Amino acid sequence: MKLQYKVKIDAFEGPLDLLLHLINTLEIDIYDIPVAEITEQYMLYIHTMKELQLDVASEYLVMAATLLSIKSGMLLPKHEEELVEDEFGFEPEEDPRDELMRRLIEYRKYKEAAVDLRHMEEERSQVYTKPPSDLSEFAGEPVFDKESMNVSIYDMLGAFQKMMRRKKLQKPLQTRVARQEIPIEKRMDEILMELKRNPMRRKFTELFPSDQKDHLVVTFLAILELMKKNNIMIEQEENFSDIYILGRS
Repeated sequence: MKLQYKVKIDAFEGPLDLLLHLINTLEIDIYDIPVAEITEQYMLYIHTMKELQLDVASEYLVMAATLLSIKSGMLLPKHEEELVEDEFGFEPEEDPRDELMRRLIEYRKYKEAAVDLRHMEEERSQVYTKPPSDLSEFAGEPVFDKESMNVSIYDMLGAFQKMMRRKKLQKPLQTRVARQEIPIEKRMDEILMELKRNPMRRKFTELFPSDQKDHLVVTFLAILELMKKNNIMIEQEENFSDIYILGRS
């Protein structure tokens, strides 16, 4: 029986965003992309999205086909007749990665411009034309900085991949267990209650007590939905380090 839960996550901005995330995370030179490595990582993310039964947009699959085509093209031997002649002699054919590189650089330029514009908007929002107001009644209330939640959906997928490998989900179970579907809303309430009982930050993996695949998927989708609703905070000190989850007061 398939799970019918569908969750839309705004953090998915397209295949170029995923590729740029992988390039930054793996510290790859965007001008010399190792196609084999980046394709393997990209396909791993696509496979994980399908494991979570998230709808994979066609543009992600088109990019996967493009990467596989580039990878195959680079494996083919180069022959002298494939060289292109110009007035200066013979020049090698264009690197099959060049078009992808140009698209990534162009996307990164607009992405960085969007960040700058957002910062300018935030700075402008701090400018007021009215006299100062007495805000003493609000003193002591917790203030949450949304910018501190710098963990992306791709970081969450990566953490889920690691946990799946540790639990060895691919290994056949030795016993038969009756499947029991858990509503995602119920699991969200359970997570919030657990975080409320223990106000200290919890490791991402501590919220997955069961080894059953259905329960793991529902729990992960519940965490993503809580992130989307801004009901929890996500912290990660540096790339590849543990992810921690805190409840909001």
